[in-house]
Amino acid sequence: MSSEVSLHAARSIALIGAPIEVGTSEPGALMGPAALRTAGLVRALSELGHSVTDRGDVAPEGPAGMRGLDGVAAWTRALSRVVEGALDAGSLPLTAGGDHSLSLGSVDGVLRHCARHGRSVFVLWLDAHADFNTPATSPSGNVHGMPLAALCGEPGFPRLFAEPVPQPLSPANVHLFGLRSIDAGERALVTTRRVGITDMRTIDEFGVVAPLRRVLDRVAGQGAHLHVSLDIDFLDPSIAPGVGTTVPGGATFREAHLIMEMLHDSGLVQSLDVVELNPFLDERGRSARVLVELVASLFGRRILDRPTLPVEAAPIEPAGRG
Repeated sequence: MSSEVSLHAARSIALIGAPIEVGTSEPGALMGPAALRTAGLVRALSELGHSVTDRGDVAPEGPAGMRGLDGVAAWTRALSRVVEGALDAGSLPLTAGGDHSLSLGSVDGVLRHCARHGRSVFVLWLDAHADFNTPATSPSGNVHGMPLAALCGEPGFPRLFAEPVPQPLSPANVHLFGLRSIDAGERALVTTRRVGITDMRTIDEFGVVAPLRRVLDRVAGQGAHLHVSLDIDFLDPSIAPGVGTTVPGGATFREAHLIMEMLHDSGLVQSLDVVELNPFLDERGRSARVLVELVASLFGRRILDRPTLPVEAAPIEPAGRG
């Protein structure tokens, strides 16, 4: 699908449930897809004029009850196939989770689809964490902290992806946005591999607009497929408490909506993950509703229907008004 998309173009969206929690030690994430549906995700997108097909929940390939890398591999292969199929059919896959190890499958499916069409892939990782650990560097051993390392071809992940394994994701085409918690081992890897980073210190100093515009300009310049992976812990836990890995100091409600609006206006997003929602830890569905509102913003909901202007072209209020 061309990146030259009208700001108000209707999309064909394939909703893919990924009730996976084998990548984390905190139970409850498997209820995430159901909570997002209950909070009105399909209705919100349909009301915006999009054609939404709910593909139901994916089941892992292989024996039930597997955990660790074997369990994650079973989910990865199943999700990859469904996401690749959705893209082949001309739909935008929206994978709803579930812990962040689901992105191994969704991004693998994107890589396979794009390899056949000669397109590069860029991943925008909206997350408090880098998720660039390997089994050798991870303090916890939880695979939901490792997907980017595996996708970028780091060692320690045998038999995770179906054969033939696609070319790894280029670390230079990964951008961590909202980072505020990183382990020592993955810090070294992220630095060595030159992964792009906009941490919360940068956002505090410069806001979200200028850093995100630089990222989007790079994607547009490459003509790349943009995959967005939205982890609920990107948000400050005071806004969305339903997550097992809370880190204070996250994005505000308004910052998050602005990011979603900018992503929509860019017309570049071709696939999306929404991950780590844990309804067991939530407050009366609050976090699920916030995520639905953010996804709706990414797909075009706005307060005023107006053209996007560069900052310098915005109207200036006359002096002395009061």
